[in-house]
Amino acid sequence: MLFEPIRLGNMEVPNRFVRSATHEWMAEPDGTPTDRLGDLYEELARNDVGLIITGYAYVNPKGKSDRLQQGIYDDKFVEPYRKMVSRVHEHGSKIVIQIVHGGRQTMLSAENPIMLAPSAVTNKRNGVTPEEMTEEEVLETIEDFANAARRAKEAGFDGVQLHCAHGFLLSNFISPYTNRRKDRWGGSTEKRTQVIVDIIERIHEMIGDDFPILVKLNATDGFPKGTKNVLDAPECVEIAKILAANGVCAIEVSGGIVEAGQQMFRTKINDADDEAYYREYSWMIKEAVNVPIILVGGIRSKAVMEKMLAEEYADMISLCRPLICEPDLVPKIRNGETEIVKCVSCNLCSDESGIKCNYNFD
Repeated sequence: MLFEPIRLGNMEVPNRFVRSATHEWMAEPDGTPTDRLGDLYEELARNDVGLIITGYAYVNPKGKSDRLQQGIYDDKFVEPYRKMVSRVHEHGSKIVIQIVHGGRQTMLSAENPIMLAPSAVTNKRNGVTPEEMTEEEVLETIEDFANAARRAKEAGFDGVQLHCAHGFLLSNFISPYTNRRKDRWGGSTEKRTQVIVDIIERIHEMIGDDFPILVKLNATDGFPKGTKNVLDAPECVEIAKILAANGVCAIEVSGGIVEAGQQMFRTKINDADDEAYYREYSWMIKEAVNVPIILVGGIRSKAVMEKMLAEEYADMISLCRPLICEPDLVPKIRNGETEIVKCVSCNLCSDESGIKCNYNFD
């Protein structure tokens, strides 16, 4: 199944391998994509990664999260993205841009001294308290996401992925831990998910219903089991059902926010039982929705990849760190050259000079 095609909405992906979004530190200071990013994505496409999801691109400068992060907040980015996308398409891969607002993880600066979030909930890791968004600011942000999708379509991307995970703004909205609002965007599961539904509806109004919209979804905030008023199962299943019913064509299942500890990039993945650490969430969500499920999180062996598909935990396998270590991993697996990836999950690839494998295999 790893090498069978699959449809996500009206997009056909040639195999089940996904390059999961990660911050590359390769854009210009203003967010303009560079040739280095084009080189990175083209190498993945040349090596048969079926679906490439870019590093997160901020939809408004007030929602920038990190240095040298990609942006998509202005029409000036359309042409450089178009050049990048064409390089990927030459090799038959599909490419989707992940779009995001930093929310409680916005990078503060002299130019951007205010951090916006659904509610003024203090970050226990750094003591910073964001400002609660006004209704006008929420509506403006919905428009920012829709315009980002419009630009993505104009640039030739095959779709967009809304980043609703890992403590960024849309993740802040769906979690009761960070959303204490009393208006139409807070309270019940449905109301906390409403802002994402509003974004999807606005995208459809702006560019039509055919442009694929994917979601990266936090299935859990990552706090210890039993912690009250946080996001976890079974509520994540209800959120997935709402999104699938409102036009999302695929859901990538992930989890974790910084305040809950090291959930997103776990280390010491030494055996098969440690791999695919969000698989129980993906299984529950896949049982409940009729759109393809993409599973990310510490997948390191061909056997586990095949098991996740065969036993219907997921429909696609999403990899980040292994493809930084081995961009040619897909043909190696196809040709029987490897059964287990080289990546040791050390996280040294998170390099602010540009992501790369820094582990000494010698």
